[in-house]
Amino acid sequence: MSLKKESLSDVQLHLAALNGDLTLLRRILDSGKVHVDSRDKEGTTPLILAAANGHFDCVRELIDQGADPTTKRITGTTPLFFAAQGGFLDVVQFLLDNGAPVDSLSVDGGSPLFVACQCGHMDVVKELVKRGAKVNSHMKDKATPLFIAAQNGHFKVLVYLLAQGAETDSRRTDGATPLWIGAQMGHDHIVAQLLRAGSFVDAARHDGATPLFKASHKGHSAVVGELLKYRPSLGILPNGESVLHAAAFSGSLPVCKQLIAAGANPSLQNQEGYTPAEIAQKHRHNIVHDYLKNCANRGQTKQ
Repeated sequence: MSLKKESLSDVQLHLAALNGDLTLLRRILDSGKVHVDSRDKEGTTPLILAAANGHFDCVRELIDQGADPTTKRITGTTPLFFAAQGGFLDVVQFLLDNGAPVDSLSVDGGSPLFVACQCGHMDVVKELVKRGAKVNSHMKDKATPLFIAAQNGHFKVLVYLLAQGAETDSRRTDGATPLWIGAQMGHDHIVAQLLRAGSFVDAARHDGATPLFKASHKGHSAVVGELLKYRPSLGILPNGESVLHAAAFSGSLPVCKQLIAAGANPSLQNQEGYTPAEIAQKHRHNIVHDYLKNCANRGQTKQ
């Protein structure tokens, strides 16, 4: 894409679109001194600016004067992408009515549906899916709309995507699933919903960390409670650690108590030969160390 140097008229047209100044926008276009799809150095057109800022009247004027709804910035992002990101349903509908491609991808694989899910714009998500957006599309890193809804804690969007056939255990390139990312972020309501929808409780990232391991490491007690209902692994994981080691490392006493109550073994040694109590001591979590040491001693007494 060759981008010519912007003239003063180009700059004025871009500013009019950016600010939603319909009168100025019309005056510049009617002067005939500038192309309706004039681009700046990033490939941004007036239509992209108007759409990104929700200026419906300017979007309509630009389209009426021949602006191309399929135009892209050098990042591959379209007017529809930015309208969806901003949650501007009227602009989204108008662009789609005028030929904007619903699943046009940016250079990193992002789509209008992806950013609508990222920002939690439920009405826009529904409109895009109704118009044919693919719910199981993915970024270059394989993250799906469901993954990004889980990551950002958008419960209603997540429920809707599941109802539309979103794959519960689709994996990002590092192996992380929507359940894994929801657990890491501490979204217990998201985790509970994904588990009800059939997500595999022990779906580990490539490094061997399970959702429960990550929730324990982060000290997300409510998430741990949801995961424990589905009998996750409490033993040594492929990463050489147990979930109790993760809780001990972070110093979360409530999570340690939850895991012990669920049957976690306080005497298990990790790949380096340390027990959870020793991990807690190593990181100066003295209260957690004492609790885990007592649990281990009680266990030895019973044997």
